This record gives sequence, structure tokens and C-alpha cells, in this order.
Amino acid sequence: MAAHFVLSLEDRCHLNGLGLRDGKIRYVTALGQSDEAAGWRKRKKDGGVVMDTTTNEILLDGLAMPHSPRWYDDKLWVLESGAGTIGHVDIANRAYTPIAEVPGFTRGVDFCGPVAFVGLSQVRESAVFSGIPITERKQERTCGVWAIHIQTGQILGFVKFEDAVQEIFAVRVVPGIRYPGLVNHDTKLLDGSLILPDADLLRVPDAYRNFAS
Repeated sequence: MAAHFVLSLEDRCHLNGLGLRDGKIRYVTALGQSDEAAGWRKRKKDGGVVMDTTTNEILLDGLAMPHSPRWYDDKLWVLESGAGTIGHVDIANRAYTPIAEVPGFTRGVDFCGPVAFVGLSQVRESAVFSGIPITERKQERTCGVWAIHIQTGQILGFVKFEDAVQEIFAVRVVPGIRYPGLVNHDTKLLDGSLILPDADLLRVPDAYRNFAS
């Protein structure tokens, strides 16, 4: 008897993160274990999971909206977005150890040496984000990118967006690029922009270099 599958336009578990190991898809995060439409919302505070796709095992549960699983430095790293933390997973003991807490909804991470670059979002004021640890904390939520030492959890620095940008979905380290450009499809903004080639920018006196960049 042939099996029949039906695809439904329903957000049941909110699969939101995917991580590679040895160049192959290995880890995913989801906001809940559910087989009903929007079922993950019932336990968004502590229903999030990290799963191994090669074994179909739930490696970790009880998380508040986990995101961005990454294998780095022989560890599985995860952002617990709903708590505003970054940490690593003890796979053998099924435990999550946060190394740092930051003032935003953590989403998107990449690494360079001993530093993790973590994206922070302000979090939209809506029912989706109510009732999770980060919205229950009495602190201002910020959008930006934080640099965190992965061995000590020390905050090394940050870039904060204070105007138009309120959410970040992914972060990527681009080695060897000193003066990156921002692609923008706003015609009026592009018409009033001036691009200074890197070779010319390097000739700018040091006293003015930061202003020019």
C-alpha cells in the first residue's frame, strides 16, 4: 500500500535554525514539539529543542526559543533567543551552559578565533514574544552585534543600531574585508551616496581615517 503525504501551510514546530558539521547538515533548532498548527506557541517559554538530524534524537529540550545551532571548536553552540543568551550544549548529558547574557533577542552567530559575533534584536512587541524570559526582564532591549569571548563569556565590544534597524536574522564573519559596503535598494539613498575605493581610503591620514570609514 502506497504512503500518501499531505503538505499543509501550517507552522507547527517552527523549525528555525540549521547547523552543519563536517560540511553536512547535522543540527536543527525548533521552537516546540507539536503536530498541530501553531502548536509551538503553547510552550514558547520552555518548549524549544535542539535535534540531531542524523539520528533523529532530541539532544536538548526545555529551551526558550533556541536559534542558530553551530558546531565550532569541537562544541555545539546554540543561542537561547528567548533568554538572550549564547551557550554550548553538553551532548552527553543533555545540558545547556550559557556563557553570556546580552540585552536583546539573540539570533544569528558566527565565530572568528575565540570570539563569537552574536546578532541581537529588539523583539517586536507582540503576542508571539510575550511570556518569555527576555521580555519579562526590566531592561531595554537592543539591536546590534555583540563580540563575546567564548572561553570567558566576556563582552569584548558591540555595534548598536539605534534608528532604523530593529532586527537581525543572521551574522557572518567575512575575513580579509576591511571596508565592507552595504547593499541597499533605496534609489534615493544610492543617488546621494559616494563610494571611496579602498586604495584611496588607505591614503587618508590616520587622524581622519575613522571619520572617513
